[in-house]
Amino acid sequence: MDLFSNEYSSQTNLLPKDGIVNYYGTVFNKAEADFYYERLLNEIAWENDQAVIFGKLIITKRKVAWYGGEPFEYTYSNITKTALPWTEELLSLKQKAEELSGETFNSCLLNLYHNGDEGMAWHSDGEKDLKKNGAIASLSFGAERKFAFKHKVDKTTVSLKLAHGSLLIMKDTTQTHWLHRLPPTKLVSKPRINLTFRTIVK
Repeated sequence: MDLFSNEYSSQTNLLPKDGIVNYYGTVFNKAEADFYYERLLNEIAWENDQAVIFGKLIITKRKVAWYGGEPFEYTYSNITKTALPWTEELLSLKQKAEELSGETFNSCLLNLYHNGDEGMAWHSDGEKDLKKNGAIASLSFGAERKFAFKHKVDKTTVSLKLAHGSLLIMKDTTQTHWLHRLPPTKLVSKPRINLTFRTIVK
């Protein structure tokens, strides 16, 4: 099911079952979104992502950064990262996501996709460091990209386009029952920055 209309209600669950995903649409005006995009692009401590797959170290073109309220350690793809302290902009964005969603977050994983050739394969955010069934707030800046969900059992798919300055919330049992991905596309030549605010449990 493709949900490419820009008419969304933040109260509508985009998933037909087994989880909750709410899309708030654009929550920043263009000037605000442009401001955060430029700041994040130029001031975040971006590094190429790494993953150990079948014992082999893979370095991606996509860049990542990990920030938090404490030097949290976060392990995914067999790589452990230690959180950097919040920047002023990240704290401001966290507050906005918390105000709109009613959730609280203590960390943020950022991804920088330089163009449509870079994406993310099917996965779920179910790492042991994360709060089980906790909410994840996804903010998008830059190029509009398609984002997709696939049910782990019956393979039902749901997809939508994430706009510049938009907010998506994934919560409840979404990570247990659904995979998500950012498919590559030849139609996008500009960068996209994605922030996923999360809750790490000690």
